Amino acid sequence: MIEVTAFRDQKVAVLGLARSGLAAAEALQRGGARVLAWDDAAGKRTAAAAAGVPIVDLAQTGLGGAAALVLSPGIPHSFPEPHPVAARARAAGAEIIGDIELLVRSRPEARYVGVTGTNGKSTSTALIGHILQEAGRKVAIGGNLGTPALALASLGADGVYVLELSSYQLELTQSLAAEVAVLLNITPDHLDRHGGMDGYIAAKRRIFGVRRPAQSAVIGVDDATCRALAAALASTGAPQVIPISAERRAPGGVYVEAGALVDDLDGGAKRVLDLASLPRLPGRHNWQNAAAAYAAARRLGVGEAEIVAALRSFPGLAHRQELIATIDGVRYVNDSKATNADAAAKALACYDDIYWIAGGIAKAGGIAALAPLFPRIRHAFLIGRAAAEFAETLAGHVPFSRCGDLAAAVAAARDAASAAAKPGAVVLLSPACASFDQFTDFEARGEVFRRLVAALPGGHA
Repeated sequence: MIEVTAFRDQKVAVLGLARSGLAAAEALQRGGARVLAWDDAAGKRTAAAAAGVPIVDLAQTGLGGAAALVLSPGIPHSFPEPHPVAARARAAGAEIIGDIELLVRSRPEARYVGVTGTNGKSTSTALIGHILQEAGRKVAIGGNLGTPALALASLGADGVYVLELSSYQLELTQSLAAEVAVLLNITPDHLDRHGGMDGYIAAKRRIFGVRRPAQSAVIGVDDATCRALAAALASTGAPQVIPISAERRAPGGVYVEAGALVDDLDGGAKRVLDLASLPRLPGRHNWQNAAAAYAAARRLGVGEAEIVAALRSFPGLAHRQELIATIDGVRYVNDSKATNADAAAKALACYDDIYWIAGGIAKAGGIAALAPLFPRIRHAFLIGRAAAEFAETLAGHVPFSRCGDLAAAVAAARDAASAAAKPGAVVLLSPACASFDQFTDFEARGEVFRRLVAALPGGHA
């Protein structure tokens, strides 16, 4: 765990005591800060108190004299309206920051790779970390992905922190000077939290943070918003902009052409890898992830051969097109991380004869944008709060069943796929929704799917 000494002997409030908030409170205490911590959920307060964190109701406690409020990323501080404690902290003149800012202030000598984007950031972060580990580098991987930033190992100047950064985290980070900053893509998401699309773009743009001449900005240019950002950054001369693409030539960058990864970083447009040889990275969206990881690793001094070997050995990530089992010829794929339509589109595009499990809490726009992929879906099994909305969108285009919960959907999908007996059929959990109506998070949803599939009868492979 990181020891945060920047607030030694100062009062610091911590609001939100899930994984990142609890780690922040403990790291601040180790560094000598006087911590006042709170979570609106009683269970989180109890767990934090058991870990030795002082619990104080911040709604009833004066925040005057507090140097900072460390806010968990899920708690609003501006839109749609600030949490009352955040509003009181701002009025009291306290700095409002997050755990990434604490890490950067505590380990300024370390090297940083930051990865963001609406979709693909977890896989790209894991890929970059895997490549660096295979190349023998000292690396810690976390942030929005898995391990909270302040629970990572303490690294010095010879270490690299590879951090997945959500828009919520970037909003609370002011001092990041990433040696390599990766922006994969931007499509509408979390608009209520950012006051609209402009606010969301502004939050993502913070990945470039404190600029310096040696910084590299790896930017996906397959969407218009990121193309515009890449052009704007390139016009300033710093950082160095490296375009990546899964759809078009990207001179001076890394791109995909005819299914091959092309390295044009030094000119010459060299084909380095047949992407069809990477079974753990299926689909065009994962080609973009591979291009981003390749570009980032090259900028960090890893050689081409080492990168290609590491891409081949990448084991994949749980809940992201994770093949759970093949039962009587039907594949069961866990893509619980697909919490919006754009992410679900990536999975739907990879398969034919899909028995699709979808639903939860829908994002703005629902699944209307998935209409071009409807012919791939043999039947949809709808769960959660979005079932009625999704049924209305699918009516007349895709047969569907309103199943209510995941257990009923898995059983119904299994029966339908088995009865059809079509080679290559896939039962795909790719919900296109947040999970919070029935699960604590997408990981819990994916684990339930895994258990349900494991319990199905038939010949498992």
